[in-house]
Amino acid sequence: MSELVSTRIRNTAGKLGLPHLAETIREYTRRADEGKMGYLDFLDLVLSEELAVRDDRRFRQGLRLSKLPHQKTLDEYDFSFQPELDPRKVKDLATLSFVEGKANAALLGPPGVGKTHIAVALAVAACRAGYSIYFTSLDDMVRNLKAAEAAGRLTNKLGSYLRPGVLVVDEVGYQPLERAEANLVFQVISKRYEKGSIILTSNKTFSEWGQVFGDEVLATAILDRLLHHCEVISINGPSYRLKNRLKPIERDNDVA
Repeated sequence: MSELVSTRIRNTAGKLGLPHLAETIREYTRRADEGKMGYLDFLDLVLSEELAVRDDRRFRQGLRLSKLPHQKTLDEYDFSFQPELDPRKVKDLATLSFVEGKANAALLGPPGVGKTHIAVALAVAACRAGYSIYFTSLDDMVRNLKAAEAAGRLTNKLGSYLRPGVLVVDEVGYQPLERAEANLVFQVISKRYEKGSIILTSNKTFSEWGQVFGDEVLATAILDRLLHHCEVISINGPSYRLKNRLKPIERDNDVA
């Protein structure tokens, strides 16, 4: 390829918003020459590579905006430490069919069993698949909505929790809510109903949500919309966080 043609292609690629192509056109032509590619094969190579670069860029941008506390995957989850948890149920969720159907997923269990890890891993998978994601604890969401309501910007702030294809709501039940706060949560759940997926984690059983939301009727209304299309996974096992702390204590006791 002549330098003049190469320069023209780089300029055109830049104008079309294809910076990766502009930077790598010589590499593509080298691979095409070595592989003795026809025109269509060469075009397929260029377009496939550009799409992969764009997808990766979108994925990284999505993660940056998601507020995820970390980016753990299911491969990093130690299912052997939770023998009562069926890995197939979690891996079924990882197919994201519930996200495609705008349904929900609820992960229940005591602190430290890996609920947030799984929720984040599902969100990362959804982001990779092209869905927008957003992570928040329930307390943070309520605090932000209350502040927005006081400032007359509630509708605006609600949009932060309504727009994402997948909303992760962590730590439901760690702090009881007042009725006005619970009503804000109801607005989010109600407006997302059958329009976008929610992945939530909770240390409370659903029968205890009346205490969490300070009103049995309101809790029932929230659960009615949340559980209508919902996959529920209960994790009842030991705490990962305590695992590494208990071993030194046990060793010290053995020595003593």
